[in-house]
Amino acid sequence: MLLIPAIDLKEGRCVRLKQGLMEEATVFSDLPAETALHWFKQGARRLHLVDLNGAFAGVPQNLPAIKDILAAVAKDIPVQLGGGIRDLKTIGQYLDLGLNDVIIGTAAVKNPDFVREACKAFPGRIIVGLDAKDGMAAIDGWATVTGHHVIDLAKRFEDDGVNSIIYTDIGRDGMMSGVNIDATVKLAQAVRIPVIASGGLTGLDDIRALCAAEKHGVAGAITGRAIYEGSIDFAQAQQLADSLD
Repeated sequence: MLLIPAIDLKEGRCVRLKQGLMEEATVFSDLPAETALHWFKQGARRLHLVDLNGAFAGVPQNLPAIKDILAAVAKDIPVQLGGGIRDLKTIGQYLDLGLNDVIIGTAAVKNPDFVREACKAFPGRIIVGLDAKDGMAAIDGWATVTGHHVIDLAKRFEDDGVNSIIYTDIGRDGMMSGVNIDATVKLAQAVRIPVIASGGLTGLDDIRALCAAEKHGVAGAITGRAIYEGSIDFAQAQQLADSLD
């Protein structure tokens, strides 16, 4: 079970949101590259970046911070990023900078054919991000909840070559209320694509529950507020996950 620290970028700073609300941002660092190095030194084997401004604008908005992070750690561990990725040109530019994978979120819901095109153009480098509230997909930085159920959407991508799906429960993201294990497992059981859990990770009991769900196709978990506020010691949590494999 891979634990992946999240670095959410807003106006060049490392922040965490509550339930995706930009006005509910807590700033944790003005130096995202130092934050990335910190998590690498704590034993992180992958990093998850989100361009929050890009998610709302539809185009990259935090390139200087992203470049700094990649310069600091990309030679040592893979880095994935989502937020504002709407076309093949943007994907190519990001991969050229040194990102290992890009995450297609809003565009995957609005235009599923784009995912297929991206997978053909950049084999093995595409992750789909599905964010949900009460099981229904949300888009545009979570500002809009659609009428599409995440499981129905996920099934569309099974034969496209997507390397994984990140499933975020909006209602729990940043709320320190525990991972929605049931919904994550249901999604993982419904598709052949590995699922990465996101949203609500709070303590070591969540780690144990996620490890127990690994046999259903839950391959990892993204953690944010819990490791920044100290309710989870990242190094200890990854060691626990490794011991439970």
